Amino acid sequence: MGEFKKIMLDHRTETFMAVCNVMNYREAAELLHITQPAVTQHIQFLEKEYGCRLFLYENRKLIKTPAAQMLEDYLRSVQQRENFLREKIKNNGLRELRIGATKTIGDYVITDRIHDFLNQPDTALTLIVDNTKHLLHLLEQNTLDYAIIEGFFDKNRFGSQLYRREPFVGICSKDHPFAGREVSVEEILKETLIHREKGSGTLAILEEKLLEHNESLERFHRHICISSFKMIIDLIKSGYGISFVYEVLAKSDPELGIFTLKGEPIVREFNVIYLKHADVREKMEWFL
Repeated sequence: MGEFKKIMLDHRTETFMAVCNVMNYREAAELLHITQPAVTQHIQFLEKEYGCRLFLYENRKLIKTPAAQMLEDYLRSVQQRENFLREKIKNNGLRELRIGATKTIGDYVITDRIHDFLNQPDTALTLIVDNTKHLLHLLEQNTLDYAIIEGFFDKNRFGSQLYRREPFVGICSKDHPFAGREVSVEEILKETLIHREKGSGTLAILEEKLLEHNESLERFHRHICISSFKMIIDLIKSGYGISFVYEVLAKSDPELGIFTLKGEPIVREFNVIYLKHADVREKMEWFL
């Protein structure tokens, strides 16, 4: 990314970022209160500066080139560093942290970290607990400093640091025949599956495991989508079906039964992720 280091955040890069956000020259012009030809001129200037195309039309739809994606990622990280500097100057010693966490991590893993951080003087915290897909979007929009997630992410666009590894297990009611057992994929397909929504890390892991056996959600006797872990656990304890969660959540309620799938144990990483070129080391040290 050395070739991008000389660029400054000026009106032309502001135009470029607006186009990246809406992927439409006319809408970008309206957003910035300038003319559409001015938007075109700003993009052409940047294309000449870097010697490459930034946007192309494919089937009458505007798309980013790989170079545009690289430039966008870099500019977002520059903006994040500038925002951090402004915070430090403005807040006069106040350590303000904006982080995201997926639901398992936010509700069951980092509670002690939150207490430790808030027990220190001059600290402020914004914590957003949501699914992986939405947290990645918030990172791209510079709404978060970093996020702690259990889902998949694009390592070409985001930097990361391992937080911990966690087993992925099945849960059922304590008196369910699966409790304490190792079961096959064929057996679980006969059950009602209660799972999280699309975009969640736990659902992505389950779908990946099913795909290894040439199976899918549609092959279950019945499957129910619920975004609330609390409601999922209540339904599981009441005998409405089975689900798959991280072990830390499975062990949080003594009324839950735990089972595993036959084969290699499923273990996944919890990662701290941030914009690829952002410098968030100081803010990570505050919390982690």
